[in-house]
Amino acid sequence: MKRRFPRLAAKASYVRKRKKRFLALFLTVAHVLGALSSVQAIMTARTAQGATAWVVALNSIPVLSVPAYWVFGRTKFEGYVSARRGSDGRSSAVVSTLREEFNAARPPAPSSGNGEARILERLTKLPSTSGNEVQLLRNSEQIFPSIFEGIDAAKSYILVQFYIVRDDDLGRQIKDRLVAAAGRGVGVHFLYDEIGSYGLPDAYRDELQRASIEILPFNSRKGWTNRFQVNFRNHRKVVIVDGRVAWTGGANIGDEYSGGDKDLSPWHDTMVRVQGPAVQAIQLPFFEDWLWSSDKELKLEWRPAAVSAGTGQTVQCIPSGPADSLETCTLYFLSLVNSARSRLWIATPYFVPDEQIVSALELAALRGVEVRILVTDKCDSPLVDLSGWAYVERLGRVGVRFYRHCEGFMHQKVTLVDSDIATVGSANIDNRSFRLNFELTVQVEDRGFAAQVAEMFEKDFKKSRVVGFKEPTERGTQFLMKVRAANLLSPIQ
Repeated sequence: MKRRFPRLAAKASYVRKRKKRFLALFLTVAHVLGALSSVQAIMTARTAQGATAWVVALNSIPVLSVPAYWVFGRTKFEGYVSARRGSDGRSSAVVSTLREEFNAARPPAPSSGNGEARILERLTKLPSTSGNEVQLLRNSEQIFPSIFEGIDAAKSYILVQFYIVRDDDLGRQIKDRLVAAAGRGVGVHFLYDEIGSYGLPDAYRDELQRASIEILPFNSRKGWTNRFQVNFRNHRKVVIVDGRVAWTGGANIGDEYSGGDKDLSPWHDTMVRVQGPAVQAIQLPFFEDWLWSSDKELKLEWRPAAVSAGTGQTVQCIPSGPADSLETCTLYFLSLVNSARSRLWIATPYFVPDEQIVSALELAALRGVEVRILVTDKCDSPLVDLSGWAYVERLGRVGVRFYRHCEGFMHQKVTLVDSDIATVGSANIDNRSFRLNFELTVQVEDRGFAAQVAEMFEKDFKKSRVVGFKEPTERGTQFLMKVRAANLLSPIQ
């Protein structure tokens, strides 16, 4: 060929040399980026094990690891941190006023003698408040009518924030009510997570905007340094009316949450309706999220009003997220587990805890606490479901009892501690909720409310099957291998 077609042979040789040079340059750049990313991983990784894993991967297979690190490797939402620091001049007056107003709504004394109340106040920078009225809302037949009634009664403003918003029957119901409220002169501010609400059509947003409603994505990729960032999510679910009533918990806006998904129905979820000074504490994280998303400060009602002065329920609001200086969600749940003396019941659809949470649960069981963990048997994420099986045998050996809810999909995130503390929120027991998501949990200290939550748990236990701690082993080696493999990906699930 070289003799007969010298030009073609020369051209082919030239092309091969160019490909080799391009490949060499590409690999050189990849290794340089891997080395630079390694330095960042060493400086910012949460644990030495995590830093080691990233350094090995980034330097051995940089072509795959560098893009993965840019998307999944960050543990702090630095853009939000910077915005929060930069907004101090605009928000510090609001926060100072709020804390001063809260002084009048504080409980007479911390009801916990071992300092848990003070820990939470220092962790969240928000005090617990008395004089609240909290209503437990179970499933769509209670949750959405209550929210819609509040929207229809709004006089001044409505704040709406959901991880998932869909343009379906339920999504259109809330849209129509918000449009009607805006038509009455009520200010409406709507925040949604663009990843959780992926596919929300422009027409949905346009109709709200034409009604003078401000609707914005949370915008986790805002700013050039965050452009590859898709791992941080705003998982909060909140509706606030006039700064006087708030709803929060686990439900989103989509037909599946009201029985519209045939595969997952009936859908089980829990939210709370809160009146009293705690509403301002629930409002504060929305204020910060909106400030990040819009660069605008909302003018809201910041004067707490007790439902029953000196009485009512004591409520602590726990906002958490990857912009916090401490791992708020992790530390909160550790404190909650460690405070249990007789009973600790946890309901979560996704149970993929890290080592410190597992150890805390083991210690709770060893000191005689009745630890029950309720998960869903019909999960919408097979990978997460497999990961959850990794903890059954270890925790089961010390007396932790696992229940798998067998009626539809159980999506609630609820905890009951002893006979007086219950929590309802958006956080699951997994790494994503503890470190990557913006979450909101409400803790209620009240025996009457705790009794309602206990009754709800008892009903759910009757719809569940108890899991023997040997069941993962009994399912065979192939199943165990799948469980172990899935659990390796637990940090990003």
